[in-house]
Amino acid sequence: METSALFQRLCLVEIRRLLMVIGVAVVVIILFQCFALPYGKGWSVSPANEGSVVLLVSNPILPNSSKSSIRVFNIMTNGSDSSDLGEEDEAEIADKDADYELKSDKILQNDVMLKLGETLGKSSITVTDNTSSQEKSIETGSKQLKQVDENGILEATTSSTFGGIQSNAGTVPGELLSISKKNGENRDRDSIASDSLFPTKVISLDHVVTQTKNAELLQTISVTLNNNSTRDSHSISTLKRWERSTSMSQMNSLLIHSLVYSHSMRPQRLYVRDRELLSAKLEIENAPRVDNPPGLYAYAFRNISMFKRSYELMERMLKVYVYKEGEKPIFHQSKMRGIYASEGWFMKLIEGNKKFVVRDPRKAHLFYLPFSPHMLRVAMFDRNSHNQKELAEFLKNYVDLVAKKYSFWNRTGGTDHFLVGCHDWASQLTRHHMRNCIRVLCNSNVAKGFKIGKDTTLPVTYIRSAENPLKELGGKPPSERPILAFFAGNMHGYVRPILLEFWENKEPDMKILGPMSRDNAGKRRYREYMKRSKYCICARGYEVHTPRVVESIFYECVPVIISDNYVPPLFEVLNWEAFSVFIQEKDIPNLRNILLSIPEEKYVAMQMGVKKVQQHFLWHKKPVKYDLFHMILHSVWYNRVFQMESK
Repeated sequence: METSALFQRLCLVEIRRLLMVIGVAVVVIILFQCFALPYGKGWSVSPANEGSVVLLVSNPILPNSSKSSIRVFNIMTNGSDSSDLGEEDEAEIADKDADYELKSDKILQNDVMLKLGETLGKSSITVTDNTSSQEKSIETGSKQLKQVDENGILEATTSSTFGGIQSNAGTVPGELLSISKKNGENRDRDSIASDSLFPTKVISLDHVVTQTKNAELLQTISVTLNNNSTRDSHSISTLKRWERSTSMSQMNSLLIHSLVYSHSMRPQRLYVRDRELLSAKLEIENAPRVDNPPGLYAYAFRNISMFKRSYELMERMLKVYVYKEGEKPIFHQSKMRGIYASEGWFMKLIEGNKKFVVRDPRKAHLFYLPFSPHMLRVAMFDRNSHNQKELAEFLKNYVDLVAKKYSFWNRTGGTDHFLVGCHDWASQLTRHHMRNCIRVLCNSNVAKGFKIGKDTTLPVTYIRSAENPLKELGGKPPSERPILAFFAGNMHGYVRPILLEFWENKEPDMKILGPMSRDNAGKRRYREYMKRSKYCICARGYEVHTPRVVESIFYECVPVIISDNYVPPLFEVLNWEAFSVFIQEKDIPNLRNILLSIPEEKYVAMQMGVKKVQQHFLWHKKPVKYDLFHMILHSVWYNRVFQMESK
């Protein structure tokens, strides 16, 4: 009995000690949270209305600044990902409104229209989201809008005094801003799902400051609005870029470097098809000189002799194997209309082709992975998959299936495989498990993993009629184009609002407009503007690509591409500077002067080039020589040939 009593007393002592340790740990954790949360280092639960996103703003004041800084993030739980169009069908609009992405590691860029009132001393800043027809009001005191950047960040400066907490970095305001998301008629499906899937959160913004400091390059673009005689000129926004801007000359250098220095994974031994590709490479490099081959416009090509020889060898030699694995609708099903039609048209035409496609994979030089990123996005959404990681994992499983069943993937690490995707997500979904493949992408951003010389750009062709994809083709001659420059579209991304701030209603010969009506009359007016304009502005939307590039070529209008880091289609063979104009985003204020400085003779030559290259951007139900189907296939062939290295 005494032993039992002693044992019980010892147990009670140990329990008390354990409880004391647990209590101390809880107190430490609570104290840590109390000190950490005001600086934005942790998560918290804050009461908010249903559908609200609450942000903890904690930006330090710079020592040399007399004004505190507040950053307001335009956040939806799932951010929009699609590029805008000049004219869209109602069904396509609904489809694009449903195209939103969830990213766990960063806040996405969103569609933001800045409401710049005549007076700047308002107690409320209103931000209108054009994509989802939602309006968000933020009570911030007397503020002046100062900044918009590519992540959809608005920055305001205020002379109001905020209660703050002292830190090594200076005074840190601890203001909580609630952004209420109101329901609208066009609310996207993803954001509806997000209300139930994701709780209201307090999001720390300090990590954004850290990312800024660690960024490879921070380029600041100051934008000043000339208000003519109505208002004094003042700074309206400062655009901050976290990605390096690559010029066209730098892209050309990257292409040359890729041709000279191959980075392809060598097979352990050369097979028959490898030796055939090496032989083709030698023939292309030593192509006989031709000046004006029939059916081609030599001035629009980098090297017309090499292109002609390469194209001839492709027609004679190339064999492609299309994997049979995969079920519809993600695999082997093509969508022939809409903004993502390019991936559908290529899939349809390659799977029905008898000239290039072989049944025996041992005879193939290239292997096509027949999936549609757009259909993957739609199908997986219906299966309650709402983020890119799940979609990327789905593709990884498909690659594992192919690699296990066939020996070809493992032999080269996938370097002789290719995929075609026009959806914005295709670049991100394929950058890891399919990184060695030749990726044919609409979203060809050289600053975000697009490899010049390996990957190739898929043109964004917005097809409205699958039966007649060449409808309304053509435009006016140069002498009947009185409009200097034309643009119309929604304010997607960060570039277009700046474009309109400078040039909307500023000059009579510059038709720089916002969204046009989507009825038949509005679409007809859009086409007429393009057909009667000398230059058509192709400003990026959320991503670097835009259908306006091909639309300009359709209507024989010289494209003016304003999209830093965008690699244009068929870049391997076409000399884009012979028939288009590239303007860096920072030069938008000088847009008119740049266009007026182009001599008339040069403009006429560029317009002629647009007409001549038009054939390379057309889809045909039965492919014809030098059309878009053949040119895409040639770019894949060309890149693969120049990846080859002899031992």
